[in-house]
Amino acid sequence: MNRMQRSHVLAALGLALALIAADLQAQSAPPAARPALTPGNGKLLLTGGVSSIDGAAGGGLTPWAVIGGYATEGEFGGTAFVTRATTQNYALTTWGAAVGFHDRVELSLARQEFNAGVVVPDTTLKLDIVGIKLRVAGDAVLEADTLMPQIAIGAEFKRSNPGAAVGGVLDSVAAKRGGVDLYVSATKLFLAPGILVNGTLRATEANQNGLLGFGSSDQGRYQLEPELSVVLLLRKNLALGAEYRFKPNNLAFAGSAFIEDDWKDLFIAWAPTKNVSVTAAYVDLGNIVGHTRQTGGYLSVQLAY
Repeated sequence: MNRMQRSHVLAALGLALALIAADLQAQSAPPAARPALTPGNGKLLLTGGVSSIDGAAGGGLTPWAVIGGYATEGEFGGTAFVTRATTQNYALTTWGAAVGFHDRVELSLARQEFNAGVVVPDTTLKLDIVGIKLRVAGDAVLEADTLMPQIAIGAEFKRSNPGAAVGGVLDSVAAKRGGVDLYVSATKLFLAPGILVNGTLRATEANQNGLLGFGSSDQGRYQLEPELSVVLLLRKNLALGAEYRFKPNNLAFAGSAFIEDDWKDLFIAWAPTKNVSVTAAYVDLGNIVGHTRQTGGYLSVQLAY
C-alpha cells in the first residue's frame, strides 16, 4: 500500500470514527437506558441488502441507504463477500467486508481485480475502495407504512493500479489514479406488497468505476449520475430485482474504444440462512475498451452477522 492509499484509508477511518462518535453523542442517554454496543442480528432477513461490487450494502451494482449486516440500535454487525462477474471478453473478481454500528454507520473495504488480458496480455487492473455510509433519516422497516424513505449519504475513496502499460495510456489522457465518489441514497420498502425501491445519485469522476482512473484532459469535473434499483420480495428469503447504473463518459474523446456505457442487471438473491446469502445475476456492461455489448453472469456469496 503506497502513501496515497494509506492516506485514503486513514482519512476514511478517521471519518468513520468521527461519525460514530457524533452519532453516539447525539443519541446519548443515561447508561441504564442505553444498552452497550454488542454484536447483534436484530434486523429482518435480507433488509441489510447484499454487498455491492464497491463493498457498500445495497444491490450488486449500486449502494442503497441500508446499513450492512443485521445490527440494530445498540448493536454492531458485519458482512464479508466475494463476487465474480464474467462477460465474453473480461472477468472481474471482487472481495471485501463491511461493518455497521447501531444500524446507522457503515465502514466498508473492497478490492476489485479486472482481467484485461484480452487487450493487454498478462494485465490485471486493480482497484482498492474504502467506503463510509451514514444513515441520516428514516427507517426502511419501521417506517414501511409511511411514505418516508430511509436516506443515507456516503463516500467511496478509490485508488486504481492499472499496471505500467495501461497506466501509460491513462497518463496520456491525464486520468488520475485516485478519486472519491460521493452519493446520496433513498430506499423505500413497501412491506405489504414486498417491493423495495432505491434511488442513488452519485457524484463521480470515475472511468469504468475507477479501474481506468478518474477524469481526463477532456473532462475534469464531477458529474452527477443516477442509479436505480427495484426489488420484489418473492418470499422472506428470496428476492428478484433489477438495477440500472448511469455512467460518465470521460474518455470518449480518445476514440470509440473508450466509450463507456451504462451498467444494468437482473438478479435473484437467496438467503438460505440469516448468515449466508447468494446472489446470481445477468449483467450488461456495454462497451469496455473496444469490446462492445459485454454481457454475462454474476455470482456473489455473502456472509453476514
